Amino acid sequence: MRGFEQVYKTPFLSISMKLAVLFSGGKDSCFAMFKAMKENEIACLISIFSENKESYMFHVPNIWIVEKQAEAAGIPLLKFRTKGEKEAELEDLKKAFSEAKKRFKIEGIVTGAIMSAYQATRIQKLCKEIGLKCINPLWHKNQIELLEEMIKNKFKIIISGVFAYPLGKELLGTQINESVIKQLAELEKKYKINPAGEGGEIETTVLDCPFFRKKVEIIDSETEYENYSGVYRIKNAKLVEK
Repeated sequence: MRGFEQVYKTPFLSISMKLAVLFSGGKDSCFAMFKAMKENEIACLISIFSENKESYMFHVPNIWIVEKQAEAAGIPLLKFRTKGEKEAELEDLKKAFSEAKKRFKIEGIVTGAIMSAYQATRIQKLCKEIGLKCINPLWHKNQIELLEEMIKNKFKIIISGVFAYPLGKELLGTQINESVIKQLAELEKKYKINPAGEGGEIETTVLDCPFFRKKVEIIDSETEYENYSGVYRIKNAKLVEK
């Protein structure tokens, strides 16, 4: 794995590239895009809609909101579906990357991977097969520092899923702020959870960030929670002026 780490610790090349973002609508893909777009062109977003709510590869809660986010960002969105079967879903992802390369002449894929070698190695392998660069701006960054940086850059992020003890129902729908980050840092020390949810403990949805021309306003939602597992489901939303 040493060579793998060396690859991912160099997130950008010295020349500007035309890129696609593997986009879930969560904080990590949005923040990776925020960093990548400073020196590169973001040609399109790629979102995978998985039928498996426990997908190994893809974000599931509120994935439909990517349509609103793409409109807010003014960037074309390519949507693809997968049954979410382990490993087989990678073929669907490969087709998505190939389609993006064909339509938008992209040179690389941006991901929000932080620590997940399972996801990152597979995406890197697919990119290599297709002839694309794999760009990971957040790779191996301190998770608390990343959360603090997101808030500092005026990202409005809500927690849309919790899937680990002792994460409570009260977190669902909560906006991540300094107080929540402090709480997550304490839980990391006591229970060894990943404060940014990189282990699948937490899912998020971004309602506003610097590259959104409008912000997402939630009109209707519902919360489901049982046995330290739950989802804040956005049933309806609209874009509004900032």
